[in-house]
Formats: sequence, structure tokens, C-alpha cells
Amino acid sequence: MEKKDIYVTINHLKIFKGEVYLRIGDTLSVRKDRMNPYDDEAMAVFDEEKDLKIGYVANSVSTVARGTYSSGRLYDLIGEECKAAVCFILDERIIAKIL
Repeated sequence: MEKKDIYVTINHLKIFKGEVYLRIGDTLSVRKDRMNPYDDEAMAVFDEEKDLKIGYVANSVSTVARGTYSSGRLYDLIGEECKAAVCFILDERIIAKIL
């Protein structure tokens, strides 16, 4: 069976100011946020170089871009952390490929 690429939508960039310095190809760190009071499957996203939170993996039907995994789908596929590469930078979100 061929391994399928996994893409995620990263939201809340305006809150964390992540869109200011990210570039296509940048590596991000995706980490389970077990202390998140709003979402049991929350996954925070950090700038790999600066270890600075830039957003969250989308986990809602209204925020997950078509063709990408939600936080809930990704949550059980990884350990505590994984890496992702920025593929597309949109107005208020990023599409990243899980590495």
C-alpha cells in the first residue's frame, strides 16, 4: 500500500502573529496540547527555529480546508510531537505537510 501524504490546516495565525515571518518550506513543530481547556484533541503549532506558538491545527468542519486532516484525525497517528513543512500561506491560515 502506498503511503499517503498528510496535510493539515493551521489556524489562529493572527492571534499569534505567525503569518508575519513564515515562508514556504519552513519547518514547524506540531505538539499535542493536553492542557487545552477547549479541545481534547488540540494540537498547537510552533515555529521550529524560535519555539514560538503560531497557531493550532484546525479541528472544526468550518475551519479544516478540504483535503487536509483535522487535529482529531491526526491526533492518534502521531506521538506527542511531529514536524510539518509549510506548503501554502493563505490569508489567515497555512496548509502544511506532515513530515
